[in-house]
Order: sequence, then structure tokens, then C-alpha cells
Amino acid sequence: MSQELTILGISAAVTAGIQVCGFAVAYALQTEKFYDILGGINFLALGIYSAIDGNSEEDPWVENPRKIAATAVFCASRSWLLMFLAWRAHDRGGDSRFDEVKDKFFMFFFFWMFQGIWVFAISLPILMINGSDKPYDGFSVLDYVCIVAFALAVIIEVAADLQKAIWVKKGREGVFCTTGVWFFSRHPNYFGEILQWWAAFGIAFGSGIGWSDAQWWTTIISPLVTMQILLNTGGTGVMQANGTRSLKRYYDRCPEEYKAYRESTSILIPFIGYKSVPMFLKRTIFFDFKRYEYQPETEQDVKIDVAYNSL
Repeated sequence: MSQELTILGISAAVTAGIQVCGFAVAYALQTEKFYDILGGINFLALGIYSAIDGNSEEDPWVENPRKIAATAVFCASRSWLLMFLAWRAHDRGGDSRFDEVKDKFFMFFFFWMFQGIWVFAISLPILMINGSDKPYDGFSVLDYVCIVAFALAVIIEVAADLQKAIWVKKGREGVFCTTGVWFFSRHPNYFGEILQWWAAFGIAFGSGIGWSDAQWWTTIISPLVTMQILLNTGGTGVMQANGTRSLKRYYDRCPEEYKAYRESTSILIPFIGYKSVPMFLKRTIFFDFKRYEYQPETEQDVKIDVAYNSL
């Protein structure tokens, strides 16, 4: 069995072990407080394990800058995730997502296994990079671009999380957050997370045999799963943040201000000049889909919604 497949197999086993043990303790104690934290630990475990096991005499890890750079940024990203989730779990004192399921064995078990699948799928690029036995042949232009993009994406996500947390602690001044990177995007944290895994997918290309490498193409699961969860899953990401309950408070408290904010601020990709972007582009390449909009329930809400969509 090749080194790549060995690392993949052991990583899957490590992930399953961590999640099953976490579930067993969580179910016994009837708590979900360390659910997200264990997911962060799982990420770091895979990054560190694959770096250690991927070391070989033919291609020493310390002599392969691609492996070093990718692993360093991956661990920085997941370390931040772990710290942020630990802080959030402590600050919230619980997670309402599990109120109705943590006493149901199979449903609670499913949540823990789903997290394991998510962790493993997102980690596929780094597992390929560290598991590759292809001798290091120098950085390509793609390597440089993707490593910089990966690092920049981590910085954007960290900045977005910190700026939003500080804004909340200060009393949510202005009703909706426009601080820092939130001035340029309505969901900069999700943008940072998505960009990270497209960049990781790009870095992994240099560890394969080219465009025909089936394992490299398999790692595209990482950014695609991330996009699916953050853009299309109702209980998380943009769908949750733009649900009727979430947006109604903005339209109730400051309809004109929020209308102006939506018109001029990208839903995902941070940039200036969004107000001038044609609606058909907003609805396509900029991901500002109709399903993310507030569904009005009153005549006044209908007027606001019609006004925005007539732009």
C-alpha cells in the first residue's frame, strides 16, 4: 500500500476514534459543550499526524518547503478555529442545536459522525500533500499564489471573527456589523473559510503527478463540502444568517439603513463598488442568490423587498 493511502486510512481511523470517544462521553454526560472543540482538535491531530508519518528518507519533511508551508498554515487555521470555538462554547454555555437531540442516541451519534466526515473531507488536501512521496522540485507560481491566498484567507477569517465578537461585546452598535472587513462583505468569515480550502486544493496540485492525478482531483471535495455547508445548508452559514428570523430584526429596526447596506456590500467576496454590479452578476458569480433574502411577512416588508429587487 502506498504512503498516501496509508496516511488516508490511518487518518480516517483516527478521526472515527476521536468522534466515537467524544460521542460516548458527551452522551453519557448529556452535554454538547465540547462538540465543536473536539472537531478543532481532530483537525490538528490529522495535520500533525500526516506531517510526522509523511516524513521519509527519500523526501524528508524538513526539506520539503511545500509540506512545511501547507502544514504550518493549516495548523494556524485550525488552531484559530479551536480557540474561537472554545471561547464561543464557554461564552454561550451551550449549543441550542442539540437541545432536542442529545438525549436521542442515534440522532446525537449522527451529529458526531457527520463532524468526523466533515473534518476528514476538509483535511484531504493536507493529507495528500504530507502523504506524497514525490520529491520536492521547487515552488511553482501556483504554489506561491495558493500559499499566499491560504494565509490571507486565514487572516481574513480571524479578523472577521474578532471584529464581530468585539462588536457584539460592545452592544451591537448600529444593529448590524460594519466594522473592519464587515464593511466590505456581509459574511467575510465564510469567505475566508471557503478561500482557504480552494487554496489548499491548489497547493496539493504540486504534490501529485499532474492533471490526471485522481487523488488530487479527490481533494476538491474539501472546498466543495465547505461551500455546500456554508452556502446551501439551512442550519449553518449564509442560509442561517439570512433566515427570516435573523434578517427580520434589521428590517424592523432600521429598514432603510439595512437596505442600503445590502445594496452596497457584497454578500461574500469582499470588495468595493458592489452597488454598481449588475443584478444578474450578483445572482450568479457573486452568490447573492434570491434564497438568501428576507421573506417578508407584512405589507411593509413586501414593499422593502420589492424595492431591493427592482434595483
